[in-house]
Formats: sequence, structure tokens, C-alpha cells
Amino acid sequence: MKRLLLIFFILPHIILAQNFTSYITGNNTDTVSYPSGGICLMGGATEDDNAMKWFLQRANGGDILVLRTSGSNGYNSYLYSDLNIPVNSVETIVCHNLAASSEPYVLQKIQQAEAIWFAGGDQWNYITFWRNSPVDSLINQSIKQRKIVIGGTSAGMAIQGGYYFSAQNGTVTSATALANPFQSSVTVDSSTFISNDFLEDVITDTHFDNPDRKGRLAVFLARLFTDYGLLGKAIACDEYTAVCIDTNGLAKVFGGYPTYDDNAYFIQTNCELPIQAPENCTANNPLTWNLGGEALKVYQVKGSSNGQGTFDLNDWESGNGGEWLDWSIDAGVLASKAGNPIHCGPSSIPNFPTSKNIKFYPNPVSSDKMVSIETPERLFSDFTIEMVNPLGQKIPFEIISQNNNTIQIRILTSVTGLLLLKVSNHQQEIYNSILLIRD
Repeated sequence: MKRLLLIFFILPHIILAQNFTSYITGNNTDTVSYPSGGICLMGGATEDDNAMKWFLQRANGGDILVLRTSGSNGYNSYLYSDLNIPVNSVETIVCHNLAASSEPYVLQKIQQAEAIWFAGGDQWNYITFWRNSPVDSLINQSIKQRKIVIGGTSAGMAIQGGYYFSAQNGTVTSATALANPFQSSVTVDSSTFISNDFLEDVITDTHFDNPDRKGRLAVFLARLFTDYGLLGKAIACDEYTAVCIDTNGLAKVFGGYPTYDDNAYFIQTNCELPIQAPENCTANNPLTWNLGGEALKVYQVKGSSNGQGTFDLNDWESGNGGEWLDWSIDAGVLASKAGNPIHCGPSSIPNFPTSKNIKFYPNPVSSDKMVSIETPERLFSDFTIEMVNPLGQKIPFEIISQNNNTIQIRILTSVTGLLLLKVSNHQQEIYNSILLIRD
């Protein structure tokens, strides 16, 4: 084993119910504190103690809730007493089925928690049990309104991004994903689940060192581009390593370096390139996303006991204590080399906010230059559409048809590369991007 963790158990109070089991350690009476917010992303295996102290401190002495769909009370003593950070209580609720997401007791505990931690396990169970349920609704409300701190390890980290690998058809290896980016196990989901600031256009991955998952995460990013037109970003952690993000968007990396080679990775589509599209991201073919060996820009940071290695999620450019790498994939083989810092200046592709409520297809656009746009029906009252290139120049098009919540347009000029599509009305503006084939 890489590390030895000694846990001294405190006997919890146990509540058995048909749909869930609860284990309570500490004070059974709720306390109200004022949490500091933040996100703790743990890469799996044994938790990093210093990252978990960061997590507990931001609960400000409140109540800690651990949610899981398997296992039992392994976190209770560890979080309540082993780390010497005072908290009012630690309660683990194990949800046995979908019905648990409507249990009044479970929902009350979410509303009372100052910190929520998702354990490891099967993320598809988490998604099946909690997505589009009162559970995720109350969690997101608590993040936004009460500034609770939230986090998770392994599967509990995998569900934290605005986009996520759902594992609906089981896990997938790098080799399998690289050989066929549309293999049935490569399930990259966009349905709203956990809504975290600074992670709306981010997908996460864990256990990054054992096994090596760099290739499959590159495939996930390629699918974000191909499926959603998104210049996506990713955060990944080795085992025993954590990324802790405060409410200002500063990410600290905790781990056992220099004793252990613990790393976190901040990965993004290379916005400096005039064309970011994979050369080949199609079904039954190996992924090629080379672009001169610079398709993806990566900031790799060693995780230390004091979290001195950092990365700023406001600009995705500013880091401390790490090194820049370039990743590329050629015929399903990933390569990594030393790279230069990324600088997305005015002439680069803007990193506009995107919305999962607007979809367009096909992407890349076919030779007839016809694009279908699906968008919420409420936008069709006094809406406008604009299409611009990276320099802000408008691209002419015509509306061919409009049916229910779908608009079909035809582009009227010869263009290549990435374009920005804007659909807006008086209430909101939604940006997305489409990729055109070369003429």
C-alpha cells in the first residue's frame, strides 16, 4: 500500500429505513453556522488529510453530510475526530434506491448541512438516484444560497463538473476510448446535475495515475467539442491528490509530493490555434487530435501538504508551481511534451459562456452549410440570431425554416474554422460555437 491510515471509530447512532440507512456521529441537534463555500475534488484511494481539513474548516463548525449509494459509515470517525477540526456532527446517509431521493428525512439533512461529501462508488447510481430529483435541487440551492462547501472522491469527484462521464454503460479505458471515441461506453453527459461555480464548462476525471486515464479524458474533451461545440476544460487528479477551489476560483493542489509523485492536471482545448477541431473524431476510427502536437494545453501541478501549487480558474492561464505541457493524439496514441504557457489574447477564439439549453447539428457542418438549432421555446419570442468569426465579423446566413423549437439556417458565404453562434432575446443571451468544414 502507498499509505497507511489508522482510524479510531466512534460508535454512531444508526437509523434504518427501507430506502436509506443513516449513521450519525456527534451532536444529533442541528446547528446553524455560516460556511465559506468551495469545492474539494479528490482523485480516489485514501483521502489527503490536508485537503479534508480544508474542506472541514470551510464548514465553520457545522454539520457534515456524506452521501453515498453503497458502503457504510467509514467517514464518520475520520471527519468527526481524526482530523482535529471541530464540527457539530458527521452523518452518512446511504441511499439504497431512487425512492430515497424523496424521503423527507434525507431532504431535511441536505437543507441542514454546511458541507456535503460524495463518497466513491458508481457514479451512474448517483446520477440515476439523484439527478432531476429533490436531492440535486436542494444541493444546488444550498450551494447557491447558503454557500455550503461540497466535494467528493472518485465517483464523487466525477459528478462535480458541468459535463461528466456518466459511466452509464460501465467504465472505459483509455485504450478503448482512443480506438473509438464513440464506443458505447464513452458516455459524456450534459444534463444538469451538480452546479458548481467555475466548473460549468469542465469535465473531471480521477485515479489518473492508476490506471492511466489521460487518453480517455482527451477523448471526453474531443466529444465535448464534437457533440456540443464546446472548447472544453478538464480537471483530473492522481490518487491521493486533491484540488480544492475557493469561492474566488483559486485552485490549490494537495498531495504527498515530494515523498510521492502526486499530481493534478488542468487541461483545455488550445484556444490559440485558428482551428481547434480534431482531425478525426468519428465512430469506429481512432481519435486523431494532433494539430501540430499542440491540440491540448495542460498545466500539471504537484500536490503538496500545504497546497502551494495553484491554478486560477478565472483565466485558466495563471498558475504557480506547475509546468505547461502539450498533449496530442495521433491515430489513437497520446503524446505529451513540454509546452509554453497559454495566452488567449484578443485575436484568439473568445471563451464565451455556453448553454446546454441550445444545441446545433451537424457538427462539423456538412457541405450544404445547413445548420439546425434547437433552443428553448421561450426564446422564440422576439429572438435574434448572430454568427461571427473569431475577429467579431458577422457571417451572413438566411433562416430556411422554423418549426416548434427548431430553426434551420443556411450559411451564405465561404468560411472555415470555428464560428460563434449567438441566439438572444430580451431576457438572455446564449452563446455557442459551430465548426465548419473546409471548402
